[in-house]
Amino acid sequence: MAGYKEITSVEDWKVVLEESKEKAVLLFKHSTTCPVSARAYGEFTSFNSPVKTYLVKVIQNRAVSNEIERDLGVRHESPQAFLINKGAVVWNASHWKITSKDLGKAVESI
Repeated sequence: MAGYKEITSVEDWKVVLEESKEKAVLLFKHSTTCPVSARAYGEFTSFNSPVKTYLVKVIQNRAVSNEIERDLGVRHESPQAFLINKGAVVWNASHWKITSKDLGKAVESI
C-alpha cells in the first residue's frame, strides 16, 4: 500500500465521510494492543489499494471510532475494515475476514 492517512479527530472523520460521497474510500479500525488486529493491519498495509485509505487507532481515538459507528450504522468491532462509497458502507469485514484478497474483491466491486 502506498500509504494511508491516520484519522485522529472527529473533524477529520467528517471530512473523509464527505469525501466518500464523491469517491470510494477504504477505512481500517485498528486496535494497537490486539494480535488479531496486528495480523489484519498487515493484510491492510500489504493491499495495493486503488482508492484512498484511512486508519483509525481505536484505543487512542475512541471518540472517532464511536462517531464512525454512529455515522455508518455498523456496530464497532476491531479490527474492522470498511469500503465506503457515496457516503455509505458498501462492504465491511472484521477480525480474520480482513485479508488483502477480500479487500481487493471489495474494491473491484465498486
